[in-house]
Amino acid sequence: MNASVEVRRSARRRRTVSAYEESGRLVVLIPATFSRAQEKHWVDRMSERVAAKRARRSPGDTELATRAVALSKQYLGGRARPISVRWVANQQRRWGSCTPAAGTIRVSDQLRGMPSWVLDYVLLHELAHLLEPGHGPRFWALVAGYPRLERARGYLEGVAATAGLSIDPDDTDGPDSADDAQDIEDTVGV
Repeated sequence: MNASVEVRRSARRRRTVSAYEESGRLVVLIPATFSRAQEKHWVDRMSERVAAKRARRSPGDTELATRAVALSKQYLGGRARPISVRWVANQQRRWGSCTPAAGTIRVSDQLRGMPSWVLDYVLLHELAHLLEPGHGPRFWALVAGYPRLERARGYLEGVAATAGLSIDPDDTDGPDSADDAQDIEDTVGV
């Protein structure tokens, strides 16, 4: 077993194994009843799954983060400095979300393939929330400099209406607990 892996056994855990990265190490949560062989099997399996998830996410996330930094410099004087900006596949009711306290921005995979000026609007919208959490006048003053603001909002409204989605272009924020899930879980076959 790799030294950068921490296994946590739980008497309450019966049928699931979960894994996530924490402070540069892999944490694997397993049932307390597992044998050493089962533990090794699940640590190996979850290590592969977490590594695959990281590999899928990294290239696009790097480009997205670079784009966000450029937009912050161009429209917000570089004042919005996110800790992380990443694509998420499980965000279906929002185009993007921001957690100001953590400095994190998540952008829905549904935006992939949309015009770049639409993606830029969503990124700028979320960046502005790092400086102003609500949708009050100070917030809108921050995004007002974006030249395609109304066009991008209209585009997103049209996409949502056509797809039958209930997405308000202003409801891109607030954390959605399902969207913030960082761990990988699997059910043990019993």
